[in-house]
Parts: sequence; structure tokens; C-alpha cells
Amino acid sequence: MAAPEEPELSQAQTEKLLQFQDLTGLESMDQCRRTLEQHNWNIEAAVQDRLNEQEGVPSVFNPPPSRPLQVNTADHRVYSYIVSRPQPRGLLGWGYYLIMLPFRVTYYTLLDIFRLALRFIRPDPRARVTDPVGDVVSFIHSFEEKYGQSHPVFYQGTYSQALNDAKRELRYLLVYLHGNDHQDTDEFCRSTLCTEEVITFLNTRMLFWACSTSKPEGYRVSQALRENTYPFLAMIMLKDRKMTVVGRLEGVIQPEDLINQLTYIMDANQTYLMSERLEREERNQTQVLRQQQDEAYLASLRADQEKERKKRAEMEQRKQEEEKVRQSALAEEIRRRTLEEEKERKSECLPPEPRADDPESVKIVFKLPNDTRVERRFLFGQSLTVIHDFLFSLKETPEKFQIVTNFPRRVLPCLPTEEQSNPPTLKEAGLSRSEVLFVQDLTDD
Repeated sequence: MAAPEEPELSQAQTEKLLQFQDLTGLESMDQCRRTLEQHNWNIEAAVQDRLNEQEGVPSVFNPPPSRPLQVNTADHRVYSYIVSRPQPRGLLGWGYYLIMLPFRVTYYTLLDIFRLALRFIRPDPRARVTDPVGDVVSFIHSFEEKYGQSHPVFYQGTYSQALNDAKRELRYLLVYLHGNDHQDTDEFCRSTLCTEEVITFLNTRMLFWACSTSKPEGYRVSQALRENTYPFLAMIMLKDRKMTVVGRLEGVIQPEDLINQLTYIMDANQTYLMSERLEREERNQTQVLRQQQDEAYLASLRADQEKERKKRAEMEQRKQEEEKVRQSALAEEIRRRTLEEEKERKSECLPPEPRADDPESVKIVFKLPNDTRVERRFLFGQSLTVIHDFLFSLKETPEKFQIVTNFPRRVLPCLPTEEQSNPPTLKEAGLSRSEVLFVQDLTDD
């Protein structure tokens, strides 16, 4: 009996399948598809699950296997460096430590019990990642608010995107998981991560991705990397065609020690990157040669197709240009008529011009952009909008303009704005009985 055919993939699923294969280095397309289907085509979850397998830890997103995973330490050896907290010194230090020990044990025990009970009542909201990029950007903003702008350049993207870029660029990726509530986090950020030597080292040698474990994206990466304590750093690189964790640094580490440990990890794995670069160069050369052969084979066919295509394109372009000219002329005519109608409407709505002997009248001479002058009288109590409507009704006035005084130079607020819905009157604007105002053309703007 023949096996049932698998359903065809959509275009989006095909793109995810190819991206997942490129990130993980898996050669079997069927295995890539099965893995993605197990994760409901969530590529970030699938990539992190693969990273778990490389480190020899159980899957985060799938149920654990019936028997423990067999880890080949010869192929997946990870350099680990843990800095323990300093022990109490002297009689006073040990006395304080012993006095506080019961309180600490009680506090953390009650905290764990509370978190466990809360987990049964309400699922952990961090388990559902809805906006991974927003989680990363939010962490960066909160980090800068607390520790300032001087810090290594954070990768502003998801963990999966950082892995993809590190693989594509053949660079090291340093992952930092930020524990907000841990007692050593503040010291590490201020005394180590934000120092000048560490900033220069990280910015010039690797990509740097960071997120808080209180965010869903950071929590998911935390579940994948399985850190033991904070601060936590993991060095990831392309090794044997797969993104692999090659180093783990945990605890409060001093700047010089951090640079030395990262340099050691990079030196120990430099041969893998060199090998990957050579293999990629060979693949690129093979691909270029194959592409050149294909182009030579299809040259004559493409030439004939190009002639026919150009002929059709020229005819279509002529039609489009003719239609564009017609539409442009029609639109311009409609715009001109609309403008004329609007000018007529404004002119009809203008209040009558006051007499010259009216004590409340203001004589204003307008200098238009075409160097012509227009004179009219208005009343002190009238709004500046009346001036604008009068100028707008003139044929010589541009479509868009603003009215400015000469000395001191200022733009009169003739039109309503969000801040000022009712423009001021001529008197409120500080105009005298005789003024010269300039009309500035804003049509080009």
C-alpha cells in the first residue's frame, strides 16, 4: 500500500523551511520539515530547540524522550567559566553571614513556593512570545534608562535573527541574559559591561544580543540555554555547519577577566571559522561557475525573449505615458477649477472693507511674491483669517503662502492649528494702523 503523499507547502512555509535549513545546517529537508511541523512552523522555537540538542540538554518545546539524550562530549564540548560569589572574611563577616542565612533561606523558599503556586493558578505570561522584537527594544530602553547610553551596541532584533546574521557574516555572537532581580546584575552592568575596554572589545569583535529574562523573548532563550546563575553570557558561532554554543560565562566577572575569557574562546575556535570561510568560498566559486554556464546556455533564448519583451514593453509604455499625460492634464484642470471656485467662495465671504476714517480700521499694504502691491483696510477686531482669505481670493496670490512681518520678522498665525483653534485678531497680533506685510510663496514646499 502506497504511503499517503504529504500536503504541499505554502510559499511562507517553504521560505521558513529554507531559512531553518540554512540556520541549522541540516542536510535532510525531511528532517527540517518534521522539526518545523512539531513546532507549528515557529522557526525561532525550532532553532532554539536544535540549539538545545547541540548542547546536550532536553528539548524545551517537545516532551522529553523516553530515555536521556546521549551527549557526545568530544563533539559538543562547551567551555564553561563560572565566577563564584566571594566567601565571607573575618569573624564579623562570618557572623553576619550566619545571622542572615536563615532569613535568606526562608525568603527564597517562600518565594519559590509562591511562584510554584502562582504557576498552577495562572500560566507564566512569558511562555507566550507575541512581540520578540518589542521585547528586545523594551529591554534596551530600560537598560539605557538605568545604566546610561554608554554600553556595547545591542543587536536590535530577535534571537533567531541574531543567529541568522552571525551565521551569514561568519561572526561570533555573544548572548547576554539579564536577570532583573539577581543581586549581582547591577554590579556586572555598571562595573563590567559598561566599561570602555569591554565596549570597545565587543563592538569590534562580535555581535552582541541581550534581553531580560522577565521578557517572553529573553525567557524563551533562557529556557534554551539553561543558565545556572546570573549574569550569564554565551558565545555562539558557526561550527561544523551548525550554530553552536562554544562558551558559557556565569557570575560577576571583571572587565579584564571577561576580555581574556572571550579571547581564549575565540582563539580556541578560530580554526572552525577559517574552515567555514574556506568552505563558503569554495561553494560560492562553484555556484558562480554553475551560474556562468547556465547563463551561457540560456543566452540565445533570452535574447529572443528579450526582443519580444522589449517590443511589448515599448507598446505598453507608450500607452501608459499617453494615459499618464491625459490623467495629469485632467487632474490639473480639476485642481485649477477647484482652486478658482475656492478663491471665488472666499472672495464672496469676505466682510466689506471699512471706511478710511473708521478709527478701528487698519491699512495694510501687501507685497506679493511677483513684486506687485495690494492695499486694503481691515478692522482691528477681525481675525487674521480674514487677511488670509482676502489674499487667497486674489488671482496673483500663490496657492500656498504665509504672511510675515518685516521687522521684527515673524509669521502671522492666520490659520487654525491644534494648539490654537482660533487665530488671534489683528489687534491681538500687535498690528498698527498702517502695516506692510509680505506674502511668502510656499507652493514648492
